[in-house]
Amino acid sequence: MAVGSETEDQLSGASLGREFRWLWAAYATSLSGTWLAFDAFPLIAVLVLQVGPAQVSLLAAAGLAVGAVVAVPLGPWMEFRRKRPVMVAMDLVRCGAMLSIPAAYALGVLSFWQLVVVAVIVAAADITFTAASGACLKGLLPPSQLLVANGRFESTMWTASVVGPPLGGAAIGLLGPVTTVVANAVSFLLSAAGIRAMGGQEPRPVRVEARADGWRPRAGDLVDGWRFILADPALRPLFLNTVLVSGLIMATAPLIAVLMLGSFGFAPWQYALAFAVPCLGGLIGSRLSRPLVARYGRRRVMLTAGTLRVCWPIGMVFVHGGTTGLVLVMVVQFGLITSMGVFNPVYATYRLQHTPADRVARTLSAWAVSSKLTVAALTALWGLLAALTTPLTAVGAAGVLILATPLLLPRDGD
Repeated sequence: MAVGSETEDQLSGASLGREFRWLWAAYATSLSGTWLAFDAFPLIAVLVLQVGPAQVSLLAAAGLAVGAVVAVPLGPWMEFRRKRPVMVAMDLVRCGAMLSIPAAYALGVLSFWQLVVVAVIVAAADITFTAASGACLKGLLPPSQLLVANGRFESTMWTASVVGPPLGGAAIGLLGPVTTVVANAVSFLLSAAGIRAMGGQEPRPVRVEARADGWRPRAGDLVDGWRFILADPALRPLFLNTVLVSGLIMATAPLIAVLMLGSFGFAPWQYALAFAVPCLGGLIGSRLSRPLVARYGRRRVMLTAGTLRVCWPIGMVFVHGGTTGLVLVMVVQFGLITSMGVFNPVYATYRLQHTPADRVARTLSAWAVSSKLTVAALTALWGLLAALTTPLTAVGAAGVLILATPLLLPRDGD
């Protein structure tokens, strides 16, 4: 795509239609509930069940890893089904799973293992919903409008990440530890209602691939998403880049929390502030992505923003106590998140446009499963590295390694 080839219509903020507005409203509602309940499970585990750090780590890892494995067969399962009923079903599954926690709490039977099971169910449903919604979006809008839509989703996500956690913390303090879980469950219910309200007639996906078995399930279907990604010269480098970048960034999150809350003595509110305020950069970046692509072209923007976003994490090795240390963290996070805000809508649009309509669900599902498994594995590995060395050394190692990831960004085409 040549620079300037997008029409004004493509890049403007013009309405994308009634169905998109309902999809966007459903996304915003469920995302608001999710960020309102940010870290609710660890807080319940510590405050209600009084478990130790090892069990809290197990809870986080199980939700990512086991939930991702459970989601593997769901990608091929939903590929040739209408996506809106799948999305509604996943919202209802998440709502029911979440509501089991306040119910058990009220009855005095809430257990650690119930939290683990709910975390696994919600993680698997999250992956499935995300893959189905990506396929739904691709079928709903022409390619020329996907960047506009992804930019709106991105700005919504960063807005919720700024507002949700502080409100959730206040709600827990005033109304109790399971309050935000109830709110999150209700948000999934409202999201399901929004998707149902989209109206219109969603066509049944057409099977482009002909098979002699009439498309009965087979073992090979489980890896179709990965097979397609790794065989595609455009998607393969982008897949490796995004999975590694997210894994290396998230692997250091627990270590940074240990450093800030432990070694450097920051108060919990200071820690929350250090990561909430920079999320405004994501809102700014998502607003910039569309005009930047219009002026410089998608390839240049994706390469530049993709490179800039990995230059910031190394700055965390200089974190220290006091006001200057807090400002340092906020500056580093602001730079990182602003770059991500530009990069994410462009990469999401690139991925959708390079994926055939009959492979979107399997591809996005495989992508999300890989990302979550990589985060879980690298988080465990970096915890071990921190134990053998120091948390600051492990943070520095991740910061150095992530600098090599721009080599994996796609460089051909626009």
